[in-house]
Amino acid sequence: MATPTIRIADDLEPIKPDNSARAGGIYDVRSLSRVGTASGRRSVSRHSQDRRSEQAGDVDDGDWHPEDVGREKQIFKGTTLLWLAYQSTGVIYGDIGTSPLYVYSSTFTDVPTYNDVLQVLSLIIWSLTLMVTLKYVVIILRADNDGEGGTFSCYSMLTRYANITKRDPREALLIKMERVKTQDLHHSSKTIRSGMENSKFVRGLLKVIGVLAVSMVMADGVLTPAQSVLGAVQGLRVVKDDITDSTIVGASCGILVVLFLIQPFGTGKLANYFAPIVILWLAFNAGFGIYNLVMFDHSVLKAFSPYFAIEFFKEKGTAGWKMLGGVLLCFTGVEALFADLGAFSLRAIQLSWLCYCYPALLLAYIGQAAYISVHPEAYDNPFYNAVPPGMLYPSLVVAVLAAIVASQAIITATFQLISQIMKLSYCPQVKIVHTSKKFHGQLYVPFLNWILMALTILVTGVYSNTTRLGNAYGVCVMFVTFFDTCMVTLVALIVWKFSGYIVFIPWLLFATLDGLYISSVLTKVPEGAWFTLTISGILAGLFLLWRFGKEKQWLAEAEDRFKPSQLVTKDAEGNLTLADRWGGGSLTRIKGLGIYFDKTGVLTPTVFTQFVSKFGAVPEAMVFFHLHPVETPTVPDAKRYSISRLAAIPGCYRLVIKHGFMDEVISPDLALLIYEQVRKFIVRQAASEIPPEEEDESHDEVVAKSTSVEQVESEGLKTTAAAIVSTDSSSGEPDGSNEKGKRREPSELRDESVRAELGHLDRAYASKVMYVIGKEQMRIKSSTGIFRRIILATFLWIRENTRAKIANLRLSMDRVVEVGFVKEI
Repeated sequence: MATPTIRIADDLEPIKPDNSARAGGIYDVRSLSRVGTASGRRSVSRHSQDRRSEQAGDVDDGDWHPEDVGREKQIFKGTTLLWLAYQSTGVIYGDIGTSPLYVYSSTFTDVPTYNDVLQVLSLIIWSLTLMVTLKYVVIILRADNDGEGGTFSCYSMLTRYANITKRDPREALLIKMERVKTQDLHHSSKTIRSGMENSKFVRGLLKVIGVLAVSMVMADGVLTPAQSVLGAVQGLRVVKDDITDSTIVGASCGILVVLFLIQPFGTGKLANYFAPIVILWLAFNAGFGIYNLVMFDHSVLKAFSPYFAIEFFKEKGTAGWKMLGGVLLCFTGVEALFADLGAFSLRAIQLSWLCYCYPALLLAYIGQAAYISVHPEAYDNPFYNAVPPGMLYPSLVVAVLAAIVASQAIITATFQLISQIMKLSYCPQVKIVHTSKKFHGQLYVPFLNWILMALTILVTGVYSNTTRLGNAYGVCVMFVTFFDTCMVTLVALIVWKFSGYIVFIPWLLFATLDGLYISSVLTKVPEGAWFTLTISGILAGLFLLWRFGKEKQWLAEAEDRFKPSQLVTKDAEGNLTLADRWGGGSLTRIKGLGIYFDKTGVLTPTVFTQFVSKFGAVPEAMVFFHLHPVETPTVPDAKRYSISRLAAIPGCYRLVIKHGFMDEVISPDLALLIYEQVRKFIVRQAASEIPPEEEDESHDEVVAKSTSVEQVESEGLKTTAAAIVSTDSSSGEPDGSNEKGKRREPSELRDESVRAELGHLDRAYASKVMYVIGKEQMRIKSSTGIFRRIILATFLWIRENTRAKIANLRLSMDRVVEVGFVKEI
């Protein structure tokens, strides 16, 4: 469960952070020194903004409907865009940028002829052009889900435009469905969408593809750091050939530990430090390429003609098809490029690739080909053999550093993907840390970081060299690129609304290329690729298992979805009674303010239903309290609070507080904040009916009076409403003469019903406060089959061991009331 967040204000007098725990509130964690307690000082403009942010008063169910749903896409321009492009170079291109170290040596198994070099170079040039530049940078990166990238983000976007997935029924009202009207789609696209929605097999297949793509990228996330670091350390044998395998493995493990230990610094800081290394590395490759092209054989430039790539397949046949497993290494890392889109942006990646990385890599491969065409025996270590005189040691240092940081692309991608699958309930909730206030998509996931570190070190120790690791590498990459081709094709049909006739040709081209590389790389399965396929299969199984369990849980909880008026009714005398469905009978009023934690902000909270049906009582005043996370650093005060009054239950309110990812709970006492917001809501609802000329004076008076509540709370006094608004509990009239009372009280409080409601709330808060939290237990139905029972039992075990504990809410535990209930799945 995400850490809840409350915020009071930013414009108050600064205090020491340790004193802030008394008042409760949410503060920007980057600026605690600027924040103070809720002293009650509010400007008239703030008052007007708060009123506009609230929902209008009496409604039957008090449901809350957010104005903004989901992630808001960030658009960057100018110097910010250039800086982001610089950062992306340090993170995204480490993997694809270090491929010149081993592509030719992995492709050729014997000394190549001049024609062989031209053909392979032509394949590399057109693979980088078609698979990376055209397919990903120009087309696929545009299929972002509000700024997020990756195969699963495409699936997530499709679920907004086509009814292809089940949703939590309690959150259905909060989901923004952006379904395109039927008449806006071409006939072919409309047919495809209908087929997807009506076919259980197709819906399940899309779900599996989305999850498999995430799992395969994460499996590569285990392998890539081991491969790149081992390759970097093994490169030291160019200088000292007597380095032992145990030394290489030990040094590699040490570097990997450091690499994962620095991840908490965040994507932005790491990119700032890594970018100069990758930029210098690519500059070396481009410079060496130009040097070799000029000094040795510039005739290799004719490899830009696709004729040589076609001739490769004609001449080589089956042998050439197998050699594609080495050629594809020139674009491994492209799947991470798409997944890392959320950490940077479309324009930043396009800028850095087209203006720097792509030209540098072309020059690197062309220059190596020029050298190999004159020195064919140099194919086994093309980069170091083709280094200009005097540049061996500088290039060795830069190559080692570049290879070490190469794995940052896949590490960042796994953080992005785990965040995406959690949003659609394919994974238990784990802690996600946003590492930048400016760039909202830059994330760090502590749990996943340490799991990746442990598995990567294990793989490094077991495989111990890049040759054995290389046999396991590449299969997952090609499957993910094929999945991306299919998913983006569906996006083009259903979201972009292209005709199927227009989309078919590009799909056929890229699917054919993907198929060629997949069929070639599948020959690696017996040699080691089974390892990554096994890891991805296990991860996909766990994700699908969790989703299956959540769907069954939603089904079991669906019976609690109803309006408050269906739970609590009034008899002929106006007394509250329980509905017949829940056993009937009158309800007793108990002293105090009950704060019920509400998961969704709509309909009746399950915990309230269970509390009322079990105890046959309701508190004097009740608040359905919902914390709504928003994917922005912080929420402006004017948009933070949404309050409504539930007409079906007297003294019942719904309070929704929206909070950003940079907000943090710093106080165990939320009751004061909740009380203050509800009280202000009551006053402002009454004030909205008075003439404008009386409003400012009235508001200032009421706020001045309400500040004494903090004094009452801080001194530990449990007084009645007389300490705040002097009223007589029996008569509801102010103390002293009526004339004197009317002169002192604000104009909105001259209404007897408003005074009574405020007094009711004040007495409840002064009496006691209860935080009522649901404790849901689930058990499997006795009629469930053995296979499904095993799956559900696994789900329940994971659920029980990953649920956030109540203590993590940092509430005042002596005020917490847990209400347990059981649901069968």
